[in-house]
Amino acid sequence: MGCLEPMVEGSTSLWIRSAFGYAHAQLADDADFEQRLRDAVALTGRWPFQRARLQLSYGTWLRRQRRIADAPAPLRSARDAFDSIGTPAWAERARQELRAAGETSQRRRPEVWDQLSPQELQIASMAAEGLSNREIAQRLYLSHRTIGSHLYRLFPKLGITSRAQLGAALSAR
Repeated sequence: MGCLEPMVEGSTSLWIRSAFGYAHAQLADDADFEQRLRDAVALTGRWPFQRARLQLSYGTWLRRQRRIADAPAPLRSARDAFDSIGTPAWAERARQELRAAGETSQRRRPEVWDQLSPQELQIASMAAEGLSNREIAQRLYLSHRTIGSHLYRLFPKLGITSRAQLGAALSAR
């Protein structure tokens, strides 16, 4: 690591400096780990994955140092970040660490809107405006039967049974 330090310190890239800080922390002994990791976290401004990875590492280290009361906060933060950026394997690892620290953590359940395709959302919003299946089909260059099929599939996803409920379901979004 010694020969890389001058190059990294001279770099204007915060990403490179943060990645180096992460590696440096991982190789440090327990006395230096915490401060080196905090320094690396301070450099991760625009990179949520890198920040979450550092928080996971920090929470894991805290747990292994038997600082159980301190570990859940960075682990929760890492889990939430991994969930929000869509990295389920990393989020599951954070959940495992949380469980090991004595805290239960449920899997993220995708919101209803996450389950709809962009076309289903477009059709739902047009139907909520009061357009008929034929009018929607003409605007989207599709068959009116295709529109009916989309509506048939998205009603159960939204937990509704009629077009009248569609407006309320869209406004809840």
